[in-house]
This record gives sequence, structure tokens and C-alpha cells, in this order.
Amino acid sequence: MNNKFKYTELIQSYATELGFDSVGFAKADFLETEAQHLETWLNNNYHGKMYYMANHFDKRLDPRLLLDDCKTVVVLTYNYYPNKIQNENTYQIAKYAYGDDYHKIVKDKLYLIYERIQEQIGAVNARVFVDSAPILERVWANKSGLGWQGKHTLLINKKRGSFFFIAIMLLDIELNYNETIATNHCGTCTKCIDACPTEAILPNNILDASKCISYLTIELKDEIIPVEFKNKMNNYIFGCDICQDVCPWNRFSKSHQEIAFEPFETWLNFTKNDWKTLTEDAFKQLFKHSPIKRSKYLGLKRNIDFLK
Repeated sequence: MNNKFKYTELIQSYATELGFDSVGFAKADFLETEAQHLETWLNNNYHGKMYYMANHFDKRLDPRLLLDDCKTVVVLTYNYYPNKIQNENTYQIAKYAYGDDYHKIVKDKLYLIYERIQEQIGAVNARVFVDSAPILERVWANKSGLGWQGKHTLLINKKRGSFFFIAIMLLDIELNYNETIATNHCGTCTKCIDACPTEAILPNNILDASKCISYLTIELKDEIIPVEFKNKMNNYIFGCDICQDVCPWNRFSKSHQEIAFEPFETWLNFTKNDWKTLTEDAFKQLFKHSPIKRSKYLGLKRNIDFLK
């Protein structure tokens, strides 16, 4: 057994032990095709006020600028589909935010994999990311054979749908690389496009993020949400799952097994009035370990007020 095969198998095995659903490997290289796409997307201001998206342009396109002598991009997916969901008659939270903050949970697992790599392989340099670096995760997930980007631009896997986090590990060793998923299996389906109430999903697999409900409820820090989106938020006050909920591929989604992602029963059953009367102290207590804290109390209240 050659070392590339042995090391690849080792990483796959340990990732599975830690609860990752899939692992893929791609050769670190410059993303030439995506360079033009990213430039056009930015020039059209589809990133809205997420000005950071225009930073580190070169790094987004070449992981070798993020790790010296980087040779491999390891892409891992971690399921977050819940076994319980909110009542549809209350204000809605995106499913990824039901439990503890995934950034820490998933990144800690990546560090454990890296420890095993050092123990079994030796002196290997690495960097790990969970939505924490200028890198095109979905592109690399596609290149590592884990799925294709749907018309809503999220990654879709034939066996698992799209309710999963994408994690990245950069390594300075060569491994066995997977083949790119060249076929888009969405076909003629336009359910995500048709369902988006703010018309954020454009033709040719382009997302106008400045119109996306997730952007409007989390990333946009203005005191007021633009009036053009009034009555188009579908009760969402943090994130959005509309395009994923209607996707036929998500009929294959199965409930996660991660205890840390279990929903907080206290707020899972909140009525609209419970959300409206939530105090700042209660917010800090309920969401101190949650992704929802990103919106801050005033941001969440702004979103709720916009829906009144």
C-alpha cells in the first residue's frame, strides 16, 4: 500500500469516527474558472454590504496562499438536519442555528483529526477552517467529489441533500484525489428559484446575496431592513431555509446524531409573543452558545419588528 493511499484512508477513517458524513480530497491549485465568476459577482454588488467578500481576492482562489507548500484540500461535511423543528406559526430560525455554535464544535473535530495525522504520519503542516477563511468551500467540495452546487448555489449531495456544514483542512502532503462532480443533477427543476420570496436566486447558479433573507437577517447591520422586503420574509428572523426545504434532494436528509446540535427546547416552542417580549438578559442567557448571538439582541429585535 503506497503512502498516499494509506494516509488518505487514515484521514477518512478518523473523520468517520468523529461523525463527519463524507470526506473528499482535491489537489490544491489556482481556481482559474472561478476567478472570473467571483470578479463578476463582486462587480454586480451581489455581496451587498458584506464588504469583506472583496478582500483577499487572490487567497479565495488559491489555497496555496493560505498554507505554505499546500498540496491538498480536504473537504468534510457534517450533518445538522434536526429531528425536531419549530411550529410553522411562529418566527423562524434557520435549522443550522438550532443548537450550539457549529464553528467551535466542527473545528474542534478538525483539530482532533490533525492530531491523529501528526501521530500517524509525522510532521505535517495544516490549517483548518469552518466558515473562517477566504476560501471557496463549495467549489472545493465539488472538486473533491462531494456534490454539486445547486441553483441556489448550496452544495447538494445525492445521498444527503444539503443540510450539512462544510469544513476545510489544508495539508502540505499529497493524497489520493477524488474526481470533480461534473454533472449538475438539478436538471430542469426550479423549485428553489420559484420559492424564494425575495427573488435572490438568479439564473445560471447565481445568488444575489443582497436580497437573501439570511443576509438581511444576519449580515446586514443597518438599523432598518429595506422596505422593499416587507411581507417577503416568511417569518424568518435569523437565516432562512426556504430554498433547502423545497429541494427534492433533501428528501434524503436524515436527523443528525450530534448532541451539541440538539435544539434548545426553551425557545424551540416559543410563540410569536414569546419572541416579541424576549428581554436582552434572556437573549444573552439563551443564546450564549448559539450562532444566533451573531445577530445581537438589537439585531434580532430589528428583524422581529420588521415582521410586525
